[in-house]
Amino acid sequence: MKAITQDRYGSAAVLEPRDIDMPEIGDDEVLVCVEAASIHVGDWILMTGVPYVMRMATGLRKPKIRVPGTDIAGTVKAVGKDVKGLGAGNEVFGWCKGAFAEYVSAPEDHFVRKPANITFEQAAAVGVSATTALQLLRDDGKVQPGQKVLINGASGGVGTFAVQIAKAFGAEVTGVCSSSNMERVRSIGADHVIDYTQDDFTKGAERYDLILDNVGNHSMSETRRALTPNGTLISNGGGHSDGKLGRTMRTMLVSMFVRQQASPTVKSQNHDDLVALKDLLEAGKVTPVIAGTYPLRQTPAAIAHVAAGHAQGTVVLSVGLQSTPAIAAASTMTPAVAST
Repeated sequence: MKAITQDRYGSAAVLEPRDIDMPEIGDDEVLVCVEAASIHVGDWILMTGVPYVMRMATGLRKPKIRVPGTDIAGTVKAVGKDVKGLGAGNEVFGWCKGAFAEYVSAPEDHFVRKPANITFEQAAAVGVSATTALQLLRDDGKVQPGQKVLINGASGGVGTFAVQIAKAFGAEVTGVCSSSNMERVRSIGADHVIDYTQDDFTKGAERYDLILDNVGNHSMSETRRALTPNGTLISNGGGHSDGKLGRTMRTMLVSMFVRQQASPTVKSQNHDDLVALKDLLEAGKVTPVIAGTYPLRQTPAAIAHVAAGHAQGTVVLSVGLQSTPAIAAASTMTPAVAST
């Protein structure tokens, strides 16, 4: 089968298409023919191996996992003898190791059935970005109906999901983005949109119960000025790699002394949240925003686009023959570029 492989850390040039063996499945696992896979900033960080402390888990000199990627949607081709809830032919989405390939294997509880009202590309986009947005808002922010929520970086991968999930929870949502993305952010449900090139929300009169900052373009103290006295700031930005790690460390320290600053927490995918997101998708309350679609062989270009911080939504790889033609055709187009 065809796959994108990585035998060393570095730039997108370390990613190479190769033919590799099909994965085997265990008794509790399923074999999935990948129709689409998505890319997020974590894939770029794992590709570069920076910050270096991360290599303690991913491999000191080279990646332990040769095929990158985690988020997919596809069709079940075979199941292990202990699998009860899925069968051959089921359309599913979820997470795995080695997503940038034509076939993957993973435990059954890593997947749920794909809703009929979304495409494979949209389902593949859910993954890390939607799970992160859900856990940040529901678990860290404890969003309640009627609260005023501001999403800084509302047009990115996490941001587009955060706007919709906050609305689904009954919040009044303000999205912050560039002028070119204002209509998109409105279209996914934001009640108010701020063009950061024209207005600085940290200097405005409006106060918010919760701010989810996916950008980190202001200091945390400046951002907290836009909170109500009992409001909460969740810092989920600060750039890639070392910049993001540094901001995470500062957030942890500040949260020990400042009540309005939420402490950073580890986000991980799990079956229960995948089911919760599936319900939101089926109800039409959340629709993944696709920033651009690339064929599998153009994975290096796709990751470079994500690394530049310009993706408007989630970047997707179109892998299988059943991927939606109308969206897959977008891979021949130059993706729109905007900073947030």
